[in-house]
Amino acid sequence: MKNSEMKALSVDELQGKLAAEQEHLSKLKFAHAISPLENPMQIKLARKLVARLQTELKARELQNNL
Repeated sequence: MKNSEMKALSVDELQGKLAAEQEHLSKLKFAHAISPLENPMQIKLARKLVARLQTELKARELQNNL
């Protein structure tokens, strides 16, 4: 998901997407602990996406408080 796509989403949609991506990340970590993933870079990409979503939510929260 690109940053421009994130900016087009509402706060509720961002929170829903964040929850889904956090769940996906935990499932990837669990699957990797049991047996190595074919592409372990998926974990890194998922972690970065979660961070970008959290950053966008925080930026909107700060913008609304001003």
